[in-house]
Amino acid sequence: MALSRIWSAFILIAITVALFRYLPTGGEKQMFSSMVIGKSGDTVVAKTMTAAEAPQAVLQGLDTAARVTVDKSTYKKAGSSVLAMRVQNANGVIETCKDAVTICIGLIGIMALFMGFMSIAEKAGGVNLLSRIIGPFFTRIFPEIPKGHPAFGHMMMNFSANLLNLDNAATPFGLKAMESLQELNPNKSTASNAQLMFLCLHASGLTLIPVTIIAARASLKAANPTDIFVPCMVATFAATMAAMFIVSFKQKINVFQPVILAWVLGISAIIAALVLYLVRLDADGVQSFSGVLSNGLILFIFLAIVLGALYKKINVFDAFIEGAKGGFETAVRIIPYLVGMLVAISLLRTSGTFDVLINGMKQLFMWMGADTRFVDGLPTALIKPLSGSGARGMMIDTMKTFGPDSFAGRLSSVLQGSSDTTFYVIAVYFGAVGIKNTRYAVGAMLLADLVGIITSILLAYLFFRSSL
Repeated sequence: MALSRIWSAFILIAITVALFRYLPTGGEKQMFSSMVIGKSGDTVVAKTMTAAEAPQAVLQGLDTAARVTVDKSTYKKAGSSVLAMRVQNANGVIETCKDAVTICIGLIGIMALFMGFMSIAEKAGGVNLLSRIIGPFFTRIFPEIPKGHPAFGHMMMNFSANLLNLDNAATPFGLKAMESLQELNPNKSTASNAQLMFLCLHASGLTLIPVTIIAARASLKAANPTDIFVPCMVATFAATMAAMFIVSFKQKINVFQPVILAWVLGISAIIAALVLYLVRLDADGVQSFSGVLSNGLILFIFLAIVLGALYKKINVFDAFIEGAKGGFETAVRIIPYLVGMLVAISLLRTSGTFDVLINGMKQLFMWMGADTRFVDGLPTALIKPLSGSGARGMMIDTMKTFGPDSFAGRLSSVLQGSSDTTFYVIAVYFGAVGIKNTRYAVGAMLLADLVGIITSILLAYLFFRSSL
């Protein structure tokens, strides 16, 4: 029910904001067309004004050039008028529907591959072995799941893929985990406690090495592309711990049990050791290490699964085909949920709702006399729960506008790595198993996101306060 209200609110707010931007004299007359049929990257006329209405800086620039850019808008003369143009930063509704289907089509092959290997591992007993290894920890934070249940193994594979920044592998493993948890769910239309704990931990996006962020910073000629590595890791770890504590509080789970503390401290020690090693490497070294670790582990898993299956005398290829069919069906089943969520997010972005929100926040903090440098990095944080690709684009835009080594550029990078895409996760994972009542999932995930955002801002001031 909460998701239904939020989805409705997204659409109502977006259309209302667009209406207010359309109506004034000289308003954005192409607003509605942009929202429905516009394409990301297209240049649209945002406003037509007389020379008297144009900003003085624009008029001075147009005296010497055909076009001038001020505050991310490009201006040019058209007869006696001045046209304000902007680049659309998101697809309209029609293109977004196509994007949702394209995403799902892209998932089909990946889902079929990993679910095929998962099927082999299940028949060979590999998932049960993994469940027994992780059991002492998981049975305490997932008390409703029977000991040794395959869901433990599926969840562990998902978390491992997230840790290594393997998004393509994390999604199939995560969906398989949700299907396993749904088998234990007594009320098939309502999220179970175990599903809520799993998804909140998943959405916190704990990642060891933010390779894509480092690569983006390197491509934009940052002086030290890896300088955001430690803040990213600390921020995402804080968000993950917050998610565990929030859901544990709701479900009355005692997180101070010795076994839970031992596992958390053990993971913390491993992360600290990895940080100490990686901070000594340059950007190329970090990317090389990540590639060997991530891709090498995937190939090792494939090798171990096939060898285990051969040892158990399993019909390997038939088991693979059986699992791969399930991957195809799951990828197709999530299309309606993904279309609905992405359309609502597209309306928010193309209507200018985010611009209104960011400008309002900046004015508020200026009025309070606070340092407003962090506000320039916030668009990434605000879009991240809604759209991973949108947040990535906003991070790159922030670094291009302010510089990759600026405070805003570095903060946006840390914010990008601090959590996962909350509403995408909710739409895809709950949609895949037919959950309609998500209970407190949205609130818990957004609260964990908020912890990640606040931690990221504090870390940015701690590490990069001298940046302009």
